[in-house]
Parts: sequence; C-alpha cells; structure tokens
Amino acid sequence: MRLKSFSLPFGQHLFKALGDESRVRILHLLWRNQEMVVADLEQVLDFTQTKTSRQLSYLKNAGLVNVRRLDNWMYYGLKDEMLDVLQQLLGYLEKDPQLLRDQQVYQTLWSNRELAAYKLQTRQWRG
Repeated sequence: MRLKSFSLPFGQHLFKALGDESRVRILHLLWRNQEMVVADLEQVLDFTQTKTSRQLSYLKNAGLVNVRRLDNWMYYGLKDEMLDVLQQLLGYLEKDPQLLRDQQVYQTLWSNRELAAYKLQTRQWRG
C-alpha cells in the first residue's frame, strides 16, 4: 500500500517527527535495516532504554512506525505506506556522517552478536 496524499494534521506529525535528530536516526536505521528491536537501537544510538522507547512511541503515534511481537521481542519497522515518503526524505541524508556511523555500528554489532551481548551486559552492570 502506498500513501497517495495526506492531510495537514498528518503532515504536521510527519515533520515534527523529522524535526528531532534522535527520531531521524531511528527512522534511518529502520529504513536501512527493515526491522530492529529496542535493544539494538539502544546500542547503536547509545540511548537509554527509556529514551529509545519514548522516541519509538512518538514515531508509532505519528503513524510512521509499526510494531510486531515475536515471543518476548518487539520488532519495529517503517509502515509500508510510509516507505516511499521516508525513502525520498531520508535519501537526501544518505551521506550524513552521523547516519553513516550509526549504520556502520549496527553492521558491526550484527556481524558479532556475542560482542553486542557483552556490551549490553556490561552497560547494564554499570547502569
């Protein structure tokens, strides 16, 4: 399903969501990686669980993100109807150093899940 048009109130929610660096970073990661769990986003962005969940909740309420449960994990991804709009907007930011760094960190963590588990564990002990 594609978004063909949207109302002024929806446009306001969209642009407010894009007006925050944290949310843009999350949207970019979701766009590049289809689905992610909160723990992965926390590690990549170096956010607390509270901040990550709050930003995801904002994006969900704005109609940009959906969530699905698989066992104990909540997977977040971009809504299908928002892909075209977000692809165009986020495509302009493709060479942004921060967004490139975020994606590189995610790819490193994804390729070494043991390292990611260790990092998460030591972060919780320090927490």
